[in-house]
Amino acid sequence: MSVHQFKAVAIDLFNTLVKWDPSGLPAHEWRGRQINSTIPLLLPHLREHFHDWNHDETWLETYYAVTMEIAAERERHGVEVTCYERFFRTLNRLHLTSRIELDELAEQMRRTHMKAVREVTSTPAANAEAVRQMARHYRMALLSNFDDSDTGREIVSDSGIAHLFEVILISADVAMRKPNPAIFRHLLDAMRLQPHEMLFVGDTPMEDVLGAQRAGIPIAWLSHGRTELPPGVAQPDIIVPTLADLPAALGL
Repeated sequence: MSVHQFKAVAIDLFNTLVKWDPSGLPAHEWRGRQINSTIPLLLPHLREHFHDWNHDETWLETYYAVTMEIAAERERHGVEVTCYERFFRTLNRLHLTSRIELDELAEQMRRTHMKAVREVTSTPAANAEAVRQMARHYRMALLSNFDDSDTGREIVSDSGIAHLFEVILISADVAMRKPNPAIFRHLLDAMRLQPHEMLFVGDTPMEDVLGAQRAGIPIAWLSHGRTELPPGVAQPDIIVPTLADLPAALGL
């Protein structure tokens, strides 16, 4: 593809620009399985808020049920449900306290959860350099499925290259998420571009590849060593192993 074919390149965040390592999160056991998650960091909030707290198992059951419900909502309707909303729904379902107190507790849990997520997320130097190379030739944007706008932007800021992105759009900003074509159109509108004028770059076959294709946007798929796409997903315009390999594929 010609270096001049696109006016802009928009990239995904997780597993495209940044890597997150869940093994850096605390371990806890759930239904006989060891899981790395923020759960051990969240439960102390309940114990501090409710002095006679002894309902860890009930809270966990409810939290995972709400998480699965939200996943189904996202898939069915292409919407985003925020991290705060996930905690609020869980607490509200247990009828633990007043609405005002629920707001405060859900926000405390959101901050704790997102602080831990940010701490195990990093930007490989080669990825940052690839963005710098592309930014010399293209307008740059970033579009991410992520359920917390503030933390999403903090993670981009941590990369050291946030200033290179003309638009940073987090799914929590607009209550919709990839592969919903509407979020891609929102990005195009913000960039004042037509679909053929933007290349989208991402790693997930359904959210990134199929989502961009449905919006009529050319797509560069980061295969990370994978060789096949799911049925119903057309061949991407560009396939490269990682973001670091994309500038060469664009002739830069």
